[in-house]
Amino acid sequence: MIKRTLFFGNPAYLRTKNQQLVVSYPDQALPDRTVPIEDLGYVVLEHPQITLTNSLVMKLIQNKVAVITCDQQHLPCSLLQPLVGHSEQTERYRYQLNASAALKNQLWLQTVSAKIDNQAAHLLQRGKNALRLKRYVTSLKSGSWNNEEALAAAYYFQRLFDIEGFSRNQKGVAPNNLLNYGYAILRAITARALVSSGLLPSVGIFHHNKYNAFCLADDIMEPYRPFIDQMVYDIVATTTNFQELTTPIKTELLKIPVMDVMIDGKISPLMNAMSRTTTSLFECFEGSRRKILYPYFQ
Repeated sequence: MIKRTLFFGNPAYLRTKNQQLVVSYPDQALPDRTVPIEDLGYVVLEHPQITLTNSLVMKLIQNKVAVITCDQQHLPCSLLQPLVGHSEQTERYRYQLNASAALKNQLWLQTVSAKIDNQAAHLLQRGKNALRLKRYVTSLKSGSWNNEEALAAAYYFQRLFDIEGFSRNQKGVAPNNLLNYGYAILRAITARALVSSGLLPSVGIFHHNKYNAFCLADDIMEPYRPFIDQMVYDIVATTTNFQELTTPIKTELLKIPVMDVMIDGKISPLMNAMSRTTTSLFECFEGSRRKILYPYFQ
């Protein structure tokens, strides 16, 4: 089932009644609005004057709704997730924590290859040269690993946007602001899927920063990034003012969970595809599968 994303950018009072999320607007003469909690996948809270009741928070978490809060720059900065996301969580944690270094290296190799393949496909979709990226993928598959991910990313972003001097930098010029927002949403989608699959988002297969609570999410989201780049590219191509992260742009980026991707030969909403990816990751940890299932550009 495709879940809904709700975005709150104005003062609001959120509570629950009869399994519904009830929205009241204290500063506006507007009627209350209700949404079935079971229909929700993500709730994004941007305005600082938003109040939630504890009863609502409890019901959102019980229904595995990802609650995302934003900072003063309007960028997602935190994610509320349940302590228990799967009935076999303890056993699944054990498989994940006992994964050998050789297995994790192989899973990371698959992940980087899928990411660069998708970057190359995106460049080709835009009529741009992707031959060097194809060579990086070939090098990875041959076992000759030499920082291909970073080299591929630098090459990819230098050629993707027709903006002089553009490079991928979180604090760089636009559309880095759009990419930051899109990747933050993608990270929340990934973390939600990992928890639902009974995995620890903080224990990565490659990322291992002790200050990062979402190392595994940062690993698994990598091949999905080019789909966010695709959406941002289209926004830049059709919007005269993308220097600011306006409400219409954020509205478009909040469609990321339901954007179509191709996975396992079928078109699927990204949030559903991510669940298939995280399920396949557990099966790799368990030993019943050898490859992570990732989406790919057509």
